[in-house]
Amino acid sequence: MSLTIISLIKQVPLPTEMRMGEDGLMDRTKAKSIINIDCQFGLEAGLQLKKQYPDARMIVCSMGPVSFENALRTALSMGYDEAYLLSDRKLGGSDTYATGLAISTLLKYLGFTKDSKDRFIIFAGRQTSDGDTAHVPSQVAECLGIPQATFVEKVTSDGNFTVNARRIIEGGYQMLKLPLPCLISLTPTGIKPRKPSLIGAVKARKAEIKVLSVDEIGMTSEQQKLIGIAGSPTIVAAVENIESDRPPVMLAAGQGEQQLVENFIAGFAKGGNVLQKKEKAVKEKKDAPDFPVMDKRGDNKGILTWAEVVGGQIARPSLELLTPAKHLAEQLGGDTKISTVLTGKNIKHLAATLFEYGSDEVIIVEDEKLEEYLVLPFSDIITQIIREKKPEVALFAATTAGRELAPRTGMKTGSGVTADCTGLEMDIYIDRKNKEIVRPILHSRRPTYGESKLATIIGFVYPQISTARAGTFPLPPKQNGRTGITSEFKPVLNTEDFVTQIVETVRGQGGLQSLFDADIIIAGGRGTVGDGLRKIQELAQALRDKGLKAEWACSRVVVDGGYAEYARQIGQTGKTVRPKIYVAVGISGAIQHLSGIKEAGKIIAVNNNSKAPIFNNADFGIVGNYEDIIPELIEKVQNGFTFGL
Repeated sequence: MSLTIISLIKQVPLPTEMRMGEDGLMDRTKAKSIINIDCQFGLEAGLQLKKQYPDARMIVCSMGPVSFENALRTALSMGYDEAYLLSDRKLGGSDTYATGLAISTLLKYLGFTKDSKDRFIIFAGRQTSDGDTAHVPSQVAECLGIPQATFVEKVTSDGNFTVNARRIIEGGYQMLKLPLPCLISLTPTGIKPRKPSLIGAVKARKAEIKVLSVDEIGMTSEQQKLIGIAGSPTIVAAVENIESDRPPVMLAAGQGEQQLVENFIAGFAKGGNVLQKKEKAVKEKKDAPDFPVMDKRGDNKGILTWAEVVGGQIARPSLELLTPAKHLAEQLGGDTKISTVLTGKNIKHLAATLFEYGSDEVIIVEDEKLEEYLVLPFSDIITQIIREKKPEVALFAATTAGRELAPRTGMKTGSGVTADCTGLEMDIYIDRKNKEIVRPILHSRRPTYGESKLATIIGFVYPQISTARAGTFPLPPKQNGRTGITSEFKPVLNTEDFVTQIVETVRGQGGLQSLFDADIIIAGGRGTVGDGLRKIQELAQALRDKGLKAEWACSRVVVDGGYAEYARQIGQTGKTVRPKIYVAVGISGAIQHLSGIKEAGKIIAVNNNSKAPIFNNADFGIVGNYEDIIPELIEKVQNGFTFGL
């Protein structure tokens, strides 16, 4: 029996070259493009697997304009055999739901279904830099009806048409065993992609790339109503620039590390620089046109959330989720209730915690088979609950579990999903085409394009589904003794949903929970790996010795280099934290990292490069070497300096 290895790739514009058009949306037409970074790791994973299956057929697929042929030829030059491009004007403006539907239809056209005689595996990047949703892999897998593993670092096979995947989770990793066919999405912490060979480049120039339209792949007229900007269940309503609102950095002055640190402490005691706020031009709010107001919710009412259970406790991001849920319920008014789905084994007692943090109803789904999270049964269960309860909004925390569970559920319900939101509001939508105002409707706001823009997404299919970025919303005030309605839901469990086996779950010390609880975080970047972040950890320990809630963390490059576990990574692809004090040491200050610390009270930067971008986003700065400054800071802490805490 033969094996086919399929890689899905996307050509993306460089975020630094993106410009906003006159319509307020992003114009990528003049931006230089590359193969999305995560997709490059997916390509390499496929090539690595071919070593175990030398006769495997290698296919690469993409969806987009004809210019995407460049990316496909690069994949061919790396070692792939065939390339297919789905290109059609009808696909223009497709959201992730429409994209997942179209790509899965292409794969079915090529003969790849869950009932295919020949085995296949699909590789994809975890997410794309222009969208950062991580939705499409889950949506393609759902359309094909095959198992999946997302946020995967490494894939191997035992030679019996099953694969072993090491999957990143909060606090550690999981080892999964999946049967073929399946889909795997790769993180950029896997094996680095190879460069195209000269022979491969010559071969790629001569190779045929099959370009197909939606009609040619057999999309029905009904399916074509669900693609493109007109058919997508979500639209980008607006995009605006994200600008820092911190005052100019106060840089320490002095000769040598002792003077620099003492000058920093003196400036810190004074409170730093003050933000000189400029008067902003107040935009005149235009009156809404005299269109009829339409409420299109029908029978859909109320808000549904999912509570993730980790180590026998409700995960903090699932409790944070109740803050925007309560806000939305207040905006909707009336008798809007928050219902929370609680899935697992022996978890009834956890309902009390959810009530105290704001849930009005806890829907308990308890079964021995649900002891550990698996995307297939959990998405099926939540879909069954959605169909029965008919909520108007469904919210998930944007953890590694939530970011695959929400899009798989959304594909089942026909809903669009907005990823990694930092703001959720009920508002109106002015539909000028149909001359009507839709009210109420969810406005989901999320950073995108490398964290340089803030997009507002609107969904038109109920429930409107969004994931909320962990660490962005504070915990709601706990009301001890508060109670609510407890109900039990008995789902129909499908045996096929349990084909993925959890071989091992490993969670390290520290990580997600402690970073969220910390008052002060010491984070190391590329400039601190010389000693394996030893001094970073010593400074955090010195603060803990003084009775402070201190923790250490790192930037993505440190995790990619294998110096720290993913649970300690801060930034767009890691955690968002909100400590009172954040000390960034040896961190350049890329916007992806800054997105994870914008809620910090005070940011202190230590870097030997005075022009590092981190200083443009910090309150205090010390220009000096890591090896000199941190030991001096440790000594000051041991003598009583605790960063004002």
